Amino acid sequence: MSPGLTHAESDTTSDMSQDNKPLSEQSRRTEIDGFLRKLAATPRTSAPGRRGRLIFAMDATASREPAWDQACHLQAQMFTETSALGGLDVQLCYFRGFQEFHCHPWTGDPQRLLGEMTSVYCQAGHTQIEKVLRHAGDETRSGRVDALVYVGDCVEEDPDPLWKHAGELGLLGLPVFLFHEGGDPVAGRVFREIARLSRGAYCPFDATSPQQLRDLLSAVAVYAAGGQRALTDFSRGAGDIVQRLARQIGKD
Repeated sequence: MSPGLTHAESDTTSDMSQDNKPLSEQSRRTEIDGFLRKLAATPRTSAPGRRGRLIFAMDATASREPAWDQACHLQAQMFTETSALGGLDVQLCYFRGFQEFHCHPWTGDPQRLLGEMTSVYCQAGHTQIEKVLRHAGDETRSGRVDALVYVGDCVEEDPDPLWKHAGELGLLGLPVFLFHEGGDPVAGRVFREIARLSRGAYCPFDATSPQQLRDLLSAVAVYAAGGQRALTDFSRGAGDIVQRLARQIGKD
């Protein structure tokens, strides 16, 4: 663990001890509601009629193999839910092993994305979240990106550079939506700050409940493709998580 993390932890001892406790159903619901409120309040500035663009970034280190397999089954839902909105282009990014960082070409074909994901095998290594954030900034400077989704379970880097890049993404108008598997308290604190600085949102999820992650991914995909109004329409036939999001939009 880096000195930066140790120093940051010392200022949040009570919060950290609370985070160490397993998430109860009520606390998980509270976290999800908070995520949905932030998503509802996030402005989307894409031009009407333009396809949404979403970077789908994942940690492909060894501990992530079960979650990677799960995400392979869920990714097509993002395209399905956005097809009537003009479509969605997705770029898959991941890191693994020793300094491996890969970004695939943009695609609007769910079968192509599935093929890319199923060809990846997870490999032991440290997190490289800074590379994800730096790449996302480069992409949105060269062509508008509507959302960055990151799925991971830990942070093994100095958080200061991560927060710097997150702040830059906020200035560029690219929100980061972080889905946190597991209860690692350091990762939770760092992810929350990335979300705050980029004007995105953070949400933990239960890896044993794939429907929860499916609904959350679909919500962000619909938001990226069509904005808040599209998300409100989508919620009418969606699950409870997305309906709660639509209600929050109505209040804003």
